[in-house]
Amino acid sequence: QYILKDISFTLEKGKTYALVGTNGAGKTTTLQTLTGLLSAKEGSVVFEGKDITRVPAHKIVEMGIAHVPEGRRVFSDLSVYENLIMGAYTRKDKAEIQESLAGVYKRFPRLEERKGQRAGTLSGGEQQRVAIARALASEAKVLLADEPTGNLDETTTGEIIELLKQTAHELGKCVIVVTHSREVAQAADHILKLDHGTLI
Repeated sequence: QYILKDISFTLEKGKTYALVGTNGAGKTTTLQTLTGLLSAKEGSVVFEGKDITRVPAHKIVEMGIAHVPEGRRVFSDLSVYENLIMGAYTRKDKAEIQESLAGVYKRFPRLEERKGQRAGTLSGGEQQRVAIARALASEAKVLLADEPTGNLDETTTGEIIELLKQTAHELGKCVIVVTHSREVAQAADHILKLDHGTLI
């Protein structure tokens, strides 16, 4: 039995995509298959011309695909700075890491102000920013965000949407957002709708 079937789509850099569908439609499974957390029994995942279907998840991260899981998964006891450094763990050159962090702080000035603060003491919206910024610190080319605005108020939701759109359009990255929010979906450049594991 397959959770996903007859799915085929192509993603472009500089664009945002909303992945929508009811509970159990296969949205999170799609993200996990793209990142190597789940293996496709059939078919293939191709990234920049290379088949990555059987590539281990940690290698896929190194290639430039970052996953922001549902639930703001920050390292609560670590500082904001330490969380961001965890995102850059695949980078070997210290100067490159500092350059990446400088770019992240430019986009997230509030996080620079709070870089010494324990991430677990931040508001929900700030923790979500840390989770997104941590993924960007890895210099990801593709950012996969699972329900990034879940449990956030309307104002913060709008800010997070705008942040993800700027990340795609200004930095030339591809952003895929799994969402139940109509507002978030309508803000994306393209909408991908799943129904019982099939792209419709």
